[in-house]
Amino acid sequence: MSGLSLANPQITNLLIILGMMQVSKKIPFEDPQVLMGVRVLYVVSNLIILGIYFYMQMKINKKKDLTTLKYVEPPPMGSAEEPKLITTTVHSYDLQQLKGMYKSQLMGVGMMGVMHLYMKYTNPLLIQSIIPLKGAFEGNLMKIHLFGQPAAGDLKRPWKSAGGMMGMGGGGDPKADKKSIEQAERAGSGGVKEE
Repeated sequence: MSGLSLANPQITNLLIILGMMQVSKKIPFEDPQVLMGVRVLYVVSNLIILGIYFYMQMKINKKKDLTTLKYVEPPPMGSAEEPKLITTTVHSYDLQQLKGMYKSQLMGVGMMGVMHLYMKYTNPLLIQSIIPLKGAFEGNLMKIHLFGQPAAGDLKRPWKSAGGMMGMGGGGDPKADKKSIEQAERAGSGGVKEE
């Protein structure tokens, strides 16, 4: 069942991309007014996302959940490192996840800037005005802090890695089960306290 819920955002993203590719073929991007309208749409979309992230950051800081969170972080893919025991708080974990979301958004804007300003691609502006906004509303932090869903089931921290580009993740998902934590403590791998 969890495989199906993971696939749904990916399937809808694919459908949106395919649909928007068809729509963008009919849009006269040569018209300066149309091009400016699409650029404004892209900027507004990114400002909305940044506003959502800022609001979420305020909610996380207001809640300031100092519950201890222990988990074993897998080593990066292809690395000879041992899994690392992480001891942190829910507050710090959520802020770290949000920091990753900010970074991902800014990288997307940077890539889009290069594609549009230097390579003169215009069609991706339309798609990138919708997909990141949709993704912002599907994130675990959003579900917990804005939509008030309980942090249980798939929303129980630590969250599974989203998988990088093309769905290729790192060395696996973090483990929070008692056996994995005790094993890491005995191995002396980590115990890193994140602030």
